[in-house]
Amino acid sequence: MTTEKNALLHQIRTYAQKDTVLAFSGGVDSALLLCLLSQASRETGRRVYAVTFHTVLHPQADLDWARQLADAMNVSHHILTIDELDDPRISENPPDRCYHCKKMLFEELWRFAREKHADTVLEGSNRDDLDVYRPGLRAVQELGVASPLAQCGITKAQVRQLAAGYGLPVASRPSVPCLATRIPYGTPLDTALLSRIDQGEHFLRGLGFRNVRIRVHGDIARLETDPEDLPLLLEHRPAIVRQLKGLGIPYLTFDLEGFRSGSMDVGITSGG
Repeated sequence: MTTEKNALLHQIRTYAQKDTVLAFSGGVDSALLLCLLSQASRETGRRVYAVTFHTVLHPQADLDWARQLADAMNVSHHILTIDELDDPRISENPPDRCYHCKKMLFEELWRFAREKHADTVLEGSNRDDLDVYRPGLRAVQELGVASPLAQCGITKAQVRQLAAGYGLPVASRPSVPCLATRIPYGTPLDTALLSRIDQGEHFLRGLGFRNVRIRVHGDIARLETDPEDLPLLLEHRPAIVRQLKGLGIPYLTFDLEGFRSGSMDVGITSGG
């Protein structure tokens, strides 16, 4: 990984010659970028603005992690509150929902950057994101947002390795994507349901589940978790049933295939 890491460090040092704005979710990808940017900017005397979006589509845990990490790194942290569901191209949940959502968010981020007289906006997509269905990447590219991890060919596994090397507490934290990924395309997004899903997944992680998703298909909630966590599911089954019934969904099921990132994208062509 030496070549990719050196390329990344070179890019980061280049960006740090000016003030920069980073879309900072609190996940491992953006945390690694913030760590590197904060170190490089201290050397150049420039500023880094870490900006976290607070929206109905982002899990609450992301905001909590972002605050803790930004505080630990002693960087300027800002929170932009946005309601994506004001836009029917997002709330109606079409297959290209992510494109419209990312466009809305990063247009706001560029407005913030202009207010701070920052010339560069960065985000944390990695090399693996280029090989799956990520329509939001098209918006990132159209708006001129830099994705240094992807550009340097850094994979998710390499991101975690680098983050661990820098002592970041999120190095092994599982990814927790946008809550809209729990609802099938074409089903309108409901704020109350998304909040209950977030609460349900938070409860399950508290029981020790690592990767967990509650996918809701009308009257059925389909629980995805790692197959090796099946004994944990059976051990806590009564408590899980009680908690997830609070989603207001009559039927609870366990997906025998287990956790699969992007399982709602089955049948959709890969690529942004």
